Amino acid sequence: MSNVNYGLRFESSGDSISAEPKLREVSDRSPVVPSSSVQELTPYEAVTSQAAIRAKPDGETVFKLDWNESTVPASPEVREAIAAHIAGDRGLNWYPQLGSEELIEALTDYTGLESENLLVTNGSDDALHLICDTFLDPGDHVVAPAPTYNHFITFAQSCGADIEKPIGESPFEKSIDAIRDSLRPSTRILYLVSPNNPTGVIYPPEDVAELCRDHPETLILLDEAYYEFAKVTGVDLVEEHPNIVVTRTFSKAFGLAGLRVGYLSGHPELVDALSRIYNPKSVNTLGQVGAKAALEDLEYLEEYLSEVEAAKGVLADYLDTTPVEYHMTPANFVVVRVPQLQETLDALEQRGIYVRDRSDYPGLDNCLRMTIGTVDQTRKVIDLISGVF
Repeated sequence: MSNVNYGLRFESSGDSISAEPKLREVSDRSPVVPSSSVQELTPYEAVTSQAAIRAKPDGETVFKLDWNESTVPASPEVREAIAAHIAGDRGLNWYPQLGSEELIEALTDYTGLESENLLVTNGSDDALHLICDTFLDPGDHVVAPAPTYNHFITFAQSCGADIEKPIGESPFEKSIDAIRDSLRPSTRILYLVSPNNPTGVIYPPEDVAELCRDHPETLILLDEAYYEFAKVTGVDLVEEHPNIVVTRTFSKAFGLAGLRVGYLSGHPELVDALSRIYNPKSVNTLGQVGAKAALEDLEYLEEYLSEVEAAKGVLADYLDTTPVEYHMTPANFVVVRVPQLQETLDALEQRGIYVRDRSDYPGLDNCLRMTIGTVDQTRKVIDLISGVF
């Protein structure tokens, strides 16, 4: 991709920002305590490299490869649209457009669905939270094959749900049999991530359709945060099956993680149910403007996706020359198993490369996850990690 600043350069701010959530114990004497379900849940582990990156010397190039964000800026049309809006008469003193109507219209073209099938949310995390709040009661049975994206688990647990996490023979293969063995007539939600985070497993539409047909009483929640990279989707199933919801985000391939825009699609009756507690002004104005502009520049998106796909080949060629075990996913990341994980993480950080430790997930002992960017970025990363892997 031309005219892109490969690698990230940060200026030191002098501020120290904690990378992990700070939780205080609630005294037994406190008259106000969290609900029992909230007291029992484990917080989502939001560990980020941002504080370490900010502490780097001015002008030092680093590669932030820990959260699977886009490694290039959003489309220039996004920045132009946001700047034009800020300079306009309305500015930011009005609330955002309710229900993100203009963005919904753009999404009908992008997804091929009708507006009644769509709901825009404050990132796809907000969609997952909304679905849990709408459909889960305390004690409800939820199935989420492990390993998976754990923020959904936190949302479901906060509603008092009972989570079952079936594990297949390999974390890098779909576990349909294990999933079916876990499902009951009373199962309220089945959560599938496709491509899965952190393993890249894809659930083909035909498998998802069978689950919809065989378990009509269960809401099938299909998380497609990495759809653009894999080009495999079950979004068309929402027109045929009234028990599936598909969530997506603008945070990954579109490069809008900082604006927090996502959306969900489902049968109109499901969307109506979700709208009962949905906040129509929850998606900020600049997020709406930016996401709409991103959809108007799909050529830029496809150029970036092509770069990532080519970079996978470059990285695979290098990893094939090393003794490490790796799994190249259909998304924008690779999972690498190394003999000495902490030493590897420390060595990478010393070279300005920040990746994600995924060793606490079942089947992923000694594994790290690393975002893949453009070809040029990947070659620079390989130069830096040579001798570490």
